[in-house]
Amino acid sequence: MSLTLAQLAAALDAELRGDGDMRITGMATLKDATSGQLSFLANGRYRRFLAATRASAVILNAADADAARTAVLICDDPYVAYARAARLLHPAGDSPCGIHADALVDPGASVDAGAWIGPGTIVEANARIGNGVFVGPACVIGAGVSIGADSRLVARVTLLAGARIGQRVLLHPGVVIGSDGFGMAQVSGRWEKIPQLGGVRIGDDVEIGANTTVDRGALGDTVIEEGVKIDNQVQVAHNVHIGAHSAIAGCVGISGSTRIGRHCTLAGGVGVVGHLDIADHVHITGMSMVTHSIRTAGTYSAGTPLMENRLWRLNAARFKQLDRWTRWLHKFDKINNIRKLDK
Repeated sequence: MSLTLAQLAAALDAELRGDGDMRITGMATLKDATSGQLSFLANGRYRRFLAATRASAVILNAADADAARTAVLICDDPYVAYARAARLLHPAGDSPCGIHADALVDPGASVDAGAWIGPGTIVEANARIGNGVFVGPACVIGAGVSIGADSRLVARVTLLAGARIGQRVLLHPGVVIGSDGFGMAQVSGRWEKIPQLGGVRIGDDVEIGANTTVDRGALGDTVIEEGVKIDNQVQVAHNVHIGAHSAIAGCVGISGSTRIGRHCTLAGGVGVVGHLDIADHVHITGMSMVTHSIRTAGTYSAGTPLMENRLWRLNAARFKQLDRWTRWLHKFDKINNIRKLDK
């Protein structure tokens, strides 16, 4: 797609400084951009590349505009403007319609005429696939699953246990929705499986990254509300409830029956113990372990930052002695209080 700077400025509601007739054909970083490409500056760490960039134009805020030697598109949030410009310049192609000859669709399934079922895909009985849905190759759509209009299953996506998928949902390769939750009861030293009888409900405009798993509920449903964004290789256990417009980064593990509020963020590698409640607008930094409910909005951290190994070993040895030191300090404090009373 090729657009003029004037067209982009109008679409982004940005102030244009430069030649509005200049044509832009794509996006690139400040460091790598060449003539005909649009770049952006949203992070001050990359400001050093601004003066030397070969981009034809740069999206930035007003404070950085005078330092640019190119045409600029000035806006309040360059990162959001970059995202929108990228969609304009690199639009998704039109999806085909119909059912590939190598797909296997049960006669009892309902597939809208405007949907596409790719090669090697299996659609089981009573599944319902809406208008504009794209189901890529080698997917499995289980019995009773429903997929809302304009959703996209890129490839090798598995939907089971009557999962209900909203509209405009994007599921990347390897996603598994509706697998059994990890429910076990111990009897005489052996594990006995607890049947998982619930389902999964996913709201509109959700995106789930590659190889992420969302387990079905044990009795009720696992729920992901509208607008949630989940990264690659995330585990969402049975009966978890994730509030609208929250974002979960890669390698997060969320244990069963946890409730996460709306507009929350969990950074990479966060672990969440089960049966907890996390309030709206809570932000948890990377590699933190959440072991108790969080009732108040804010940013929370846990864990020990990276340090030189020798210092880490010293601190780890001292950590084991904290209880002994604490008991000694309490004893010392009591002795001091007694001495003060004697005086």
